[in-house]
Amino acid sequence: MSSGRPKGPLEQQLRQLRSIESLADLTGRQRKVVKFGLGLVAVLLLYAAVYNVGMRTLEGDDHSFFRSLQTVVETMTTTGFGADAPWSTPWMNLLVIWFQISGVVIGLITLRILIIPLFERAPVVLDERLTSKDDHVVVCEYGRGKDVLLDELEATEIPYVLVDSDKEEAVALSNRDYQVIDGDPTDTETLERASVADAALVVTDARDRNASVALTVRQRNEDVPLLCLTETPDRGDALERLGVDRVVCPSALIGRRLAEKATAVDPGAGDALGEEAVVRELVVRRGRSLDGATVGETVAAAAERLTVVAAWVDGELRLPPAPDTRLTPDTVLVVVGPRDGFDGMPATVSGVRSPRRHTDVVVAGLGEAGRTALDSIPDDVSRTTVDVDDGTDPDVTGDVADRETLAEAGIEDASTLLVAVDDDDTALLATALARSMTEELELLVRVTDAESVPKAFDAGADYALSEQRTTARALATAVHDDAVLHPVGQVRFLRVDGERFDGRTLGEAGERSEPGSVLVGVQRDGRLHTDPGTHISPGDAVVVAGVDEELRAYE
Repeated sequence: MSSGRPKGPLEQQLRQLRSIESLADLTGRQRKVVKFGLGLVAVLLLYAAVYNVGMRTLEGDDHSFFRSLQTVVETMTTTGFGADAPWSTPWMNLLVIWFQISGVVIGLITLRILIIPLFERAPVVLDERLTSKDDHVVVCEYGRGKDVLLDELEATEIPYVLVDSDKEEAVALSNRDYQVIDGDPTDTETLERASVADAALVVTDARDRNASVALTVRQRNEDVPLLCLTETPDRGDALERLGVDRVVCPSALIGRRLAEKATAVDPGAGDALGEEAVVRELVVRRGRSLDGATVGETVAAAAERLTVVAAWVDGELRLPPAPDTRLTPDTVLVVVGPRDGFDGMPATVSGVRSPRRHTDVVVAGLGEAGRTALDSIPDDVSRTTVDVDDGTDPDVTGDVADRETLAEAGIEDASTLLVAVDDDDTALLATALARSMTEELELLVRVTDAESVPKAFDAGADYALSEQRTTARALATAVHDDAVLHPVGQVRFLRVDGERFDGRTLGEAGERSEPGSVLVGVQRDGRLHTDPGTHISPGDAVVVAGVDEELRAYE
């Protein structure tokens, strides 16, 4: 994703200049250059004025200001003295000597400030490359794909500073035009350089040093929201006692979201929708027509007979999805409409499939992600666990990338295999092996590296989440503190008496619907009408989609 970033100092300087839209976008070094340029112009004008007065009063030579300016420039740049030399008075000779000396000094300063940093890899102070910071995010260390997180923050136009204790890594990231400084985040001076006093959020991912970083942050800013990433959620209480506002375990986050996806759509949706309407999932694949489009630009959103109910974007449920929501690879749209409304769509989009009934789920890998996924699966779903370590008390002990282990776990009869192992290579091999054993199984895969997601699809996965991308998206969401806007749980469908919406059209009622719910259509005479202009009468039934908590308002 960052391959197009500048790699050399000159290219970096040109890239920064092109990105400037206002004075606030200037880095510390650029502000220094601007001040130097303005100062140089002021000196030249002052010298020209003094020289002009001196020539007129001391030498008796009355000429224009611009000729005086030309002579000053010639003298200071040591390119010549023009027709004014020689001078007859001592004062004018001393003045010209001063011009020559100051010209050499200014030339040396120009060389140091402009020329050397521009064309050579001279040591630089990373702080000088920072733009002005206020209401920004300070990220202390980060070990889960720095460029993935920083690209996500920049894509959502969130100002940030990354504090990295690895000097070489910090310089490399800064040379790629990221906002990075080097330093120890447990040092108050480092946090002051990152303007933590003016920050909107501080994120720390310093592992065993999280406690020290949290205490240092609180010394400089008692009120800033502080989010801490940990390897296990059992440290949450201790960190919260130190002033941490939110503790996130990325592995547990991935496990929970995979489990939620496994039971995303209520298999009994047909009871509320009737016989004519169906629920379908539209899957976005990398490089296909939907990749990079917005929800409003999709064929499903444009079709009058179809309703986009929800979207899973990077493992996050959007219900309803905003029309300007950008679709990334692996996004799943939940669409409702008549059966024939989906005819011909597979040739246009990446894939259309029916939601599967998840009755038997096999969870492979009982690390933090696997255990969290296991706890998030509903009790009425049969579960089988697989792990290479018998100390985790799995149902089947063995290598998940071994055919005999998968066969013993019963994947050929299961509805879902949730791969939650920590190693990407093992996860990809297990995915390919499971797909070779059965085509009927739904494969949900957890990987660490964002670049492993397309590999997982190539191996046969139906759905894949990377820890790097999901964590980056969660942190970007936390900046706006809007996680509550994206509910989690199973998408259910409910029939509501039309009397509640009497006199309104479906579109008008939808605009006033409860947050986190969608009015799918109006059932009348056995048919589901999804046209927004459909008028609702007391004898109608309105189909509403949402998760349990939101649907309670209609019951």
